[in-house]
Amino acid sequence: MTDPTAVPEDADLLAEPRLVVEPGVAARVSAVAGPVLQGMGYRLVRIRISGEAGCTVQIMAERPDGTMQIEDCEAVSRALSPVLDVADPIDRAYRLEISSPGIDRPLVRRSDFERFGGHLVKIEMAVAHQGRKRFRGTLAGVEGDAVRLHRDDTRADEDADVLLVMEDISDARLVLTDELIAESMRRGKQAERELKQNLGLAPTPPPHAKKSDPARSNKPKPKNKPGKKPEPTNTKRHRLAAERLRRGETDPTEGD
Repeated sequence: MTDPTAVPEDADLLAEPRLVVEPGVAARVSAVAGPVLQGMGYRLVRIRISGEAGCTVQIMAERPDGTMQIEDCEAVSRALSPVLDVADPIDRAYRLEISSPGIDRPLVRRSDFERFGGHLVKIEMAVAHQGRKRFRGTLAGVEGDAVRLHRDDTRADEDADVLLVMEDISDARLVLTDELIAESMRRGKQAERELKQNLGLAPTPPPHAKKSDPARSNKPKPKNKPGKKPEPTNTKRHRLAAERLRRGETDPTEGD
């Protein structure tokens, strides 16, 4: 039975507009794909059109809780392909690719910036802020229509905190770190358990059991001792782990 208290929250998240959108041909694809995805219970994240090895239209989507399984991608592809064929937003042959946003995902909605507070991000502005367009640092919250960023590249005479207007952002993306990968794995495992329970393939937890909330563990916990050199991030190991999760493969360390 569907929990009626969860419907309004999901409905609000599905209807939440994107603040970072694509121009040109990608915008035409978005106008077609967005309503179809929303009608199926998914949110459009990003559309990318690539001309390498022919034309590829990549559509990133997710459920309101941020998950996206292989089965979800297949369902979206089956529903969206005939609609795009009829609308014909691209004037040449192309290959459609449906995917999850990935671990180092784009942040395109207000709720994205709220959900991933405490994580490292790269932001590029469409409108320069204080004479610069590129920023890198830790998300420190949302204030009004702006994002507070604690920069990690400031000089001694500069203020590390900066407020960036969300509507002036052209691109914002999470940076791969150990903490981000660990959180993504927790989210994926929780979504898999809930799916199995809904399908009757796993026992339903007792009413008194507490449901884990991945959002509460958003802020990374320091794990390097003082004086110890921080471990590198965005390494080959991070990228391989991200690719495994994007394809829906299980964590090879699970069960160790």
